[in-house]
Amino acid sequence: MEAAIDFSIWALFSRATLPVQLVMILLIGLSVWSWTIAINKRLVLGVARRQAAAFDQSFWSGDPLDELFDQISASPKGGSELIFTAGMTEWRRSHREDGAMIAGAQSRIERSMDVALSKQANQLQNNLGALASIGSVAPFIGLFGTVWGIMNAFIEIAAQQNTNLAVVAPGIAEALLATGLGLLAAIPAVVFYNNLSAGSDRLIGSYEAFADEFSTILSRQLGG
Repeated sequence: MEAAIDFSIWALFSRATLPVQLVMILLIGLSVWSWTIAINKRLVLGVARRQAAAFDQSFWSGDPLDELFDQISASPKGGSELIFTAGMTEWRRSHREDGAMIAGAQSRIERSMDVALSKQANQLQNNLGALASIGSVAPFIGLFGTVWGIMNAFIEIAAQQNTNLAVVAPGIAEALLATGLGLLAAIPAVVFYNNLSAGSDRLIGSYEAFADEFSTILSRQLGG
């Protein structure tokens, strides 16, 4: 009686050819990378949202903005505080010694806040492109491993001149494992990208809204 063929994941991996094994290792690495990025970005977005909420409460509390700036200017935390600090810093620099404003103050303040906003947006969206790439490329990498594995399975069948299912099944199973790993890497990466991209866009939108509101407040001061 023939021994039963082992179809466990490790057995399929160990029987695969070297190129297919390398594809599997690469896909496992991409999967771990996407989970690492997703967990890190989720933590970053959570912290950023809490910092924005805390700052909004302080900003709209009615306390003088100069006092708020003096409190946070040394070590601003979060995008809203950095945007506020950039605007207030330029606001103070735009005052002459006699108290009058230097010409073009409004445009310089807005540019300063835009630079701070752009830096925060880049930080929030950092590595999201990697998730998108993993989601789009991983299935094709897995498909390459499958094609290579099936090709070698047919070569083995031709060499043995035997089309018995016991001969065909192991090679096909090893090849299909690469496709499975490709999907296992791609599907979470796509879900992570869509979710985190939407979250970062909402947070960036709140930063932009704050920058516009703060710019309006400063323009009233300039007009007064």
